[in-house]
Amino acid sequence: MQATTSRIPQFLLNTTEPIQDLLETASLYLHIPFCHTRCHYCDFNTYAGILPLREPYVRALLTEIELAGAKARYADGRKRRSRTIFFGGGTPSLLSIEQMTRLLDACYAAFDVDANAEITMEANPGTLDEGQLAGLRKAGINRLSMGAQSFDAQLLQTLGRIHTPEEITQAVHSARAAGFTSINIDFMFGLPGQSMQQWQDTLEQALALHPEHFSLYSLIVEEGTPFFTWVNEGTLTPGDEDLCADMYEYADDYLSKAGYYNYEISNWSLPGHHSRHNLTYWQNLPYIGMGAGASSFFNDQRYTIERDPATYMKRLKAREIPLIESEVEVVNKEQAMSETSFLGLRTAMGIHLPTFEQRFGEPFSQFVGDRLHTVNDAGLLEFEDGWLRLSTRGRLLGNEVFVRLLPD
Repeated sequence: MQATTSRIPQFLLNTTEPIQDLLETASLYLHIPFCHTRCHYCDFNTYAGILPLREPYVRALLTEIELAGAKARYADGRKRRSRTIFFGGGTPSLLSIEQMTRLLDACYAAFDVDANAEITMEANPGTLDEGQLAGLRKAGINRLSMGAQSFDAQLLQTLGRIHTPEEITQAVHSARAAGFTSINIDFMFGLPGQSMQQWQDTLEQALALHPEHFSLYSLIVEEGTPFFTWVNEGTLTPGDEDLCADMYEYADDYLSKAGYYNYEISNWSLPGHHSRHNLTYWQNLPYIGMGAGASSFFNDQRYTIERDPATYMKRLKAREIPLIESEVEVVNKEQAMSETSFLGLRTAMGIHLPTFEQRFGEPFSQFVGDRLHTVNDAGLLEFEDGWLRLSTRGRLLGNEVFVRLLPD
């Protein structure tokens, strides 16, 4: 691996805390499973038609936050430190301001939340108005992640989205008026029937809104979704793989020229606006998921909470613990090294080799042996100042690297 000229901005390379300190924290994820309708591509743990359950669900989640915080305390009894909180779903913006405030207050009571914590809420553009956004901002939400998906009205209908292109624009303007200074917008490419021109038009309209962050995802047809059924029936044709690659490369070039940095394979941000919560996952740091179907990685264990909202609420009402849906997976050292490696290589920074050795007590070179020689010789990797990362070509062929990092 040969050294290269730096292409990584300093705001990403700066390491503000020792890895051992970060490993003692826990980011918080709260799952809100409610939706007006289920999108045709969605395989998340979400439900339509159960909106009357919002208040009893919030009460159950308040109980789980209290119990999880008590369980996560340090050995000396101090509350566990948390650097980020993320409300995902589903559609968290379907909760009231009062309900969101209670959930945030519970997090602050149960955990030692940083004063400058990143607190993100996912939102559907069709469920937002300026008054609601102002209330959410006052409650402490400081980052929005909007699931826009496309500026093409027909494609939104194909996806089963309930909002219009105009509502995307209005939601961003309303968020600005309410005081939000960190906004992410999600878009999808490789959609059935989507042309390059439609993708270019979507990016142009999105960029005109000047969001601080973009998440761009290629459609994956998941089993159990209407899209999966329609593809198997032959009534729906997924996007062409070559066109998907062209769309990705166009987006990267287009956003890079506008000042956005592709800091993770699917994510672009302006300086200082990368998602600190999502970096928790990509750096394989601890997180505690709460709510029906939420997953956790904490104390070298991985587990998922009971998925069914009714069962989840019933058990929390009785204060039953644990709520774990399946057997706890103990993550051993080799597996942790493997996951830290391929997750880290998804990011533009890559793996900081001295930090890897400090974390695991073993050099990366000893862990990996000769498994990466082939992909290195093919030009898929590069090395700079202690960082190992995918090359530009490697980012298009990342799976060729990742598979070589899996445990034997």
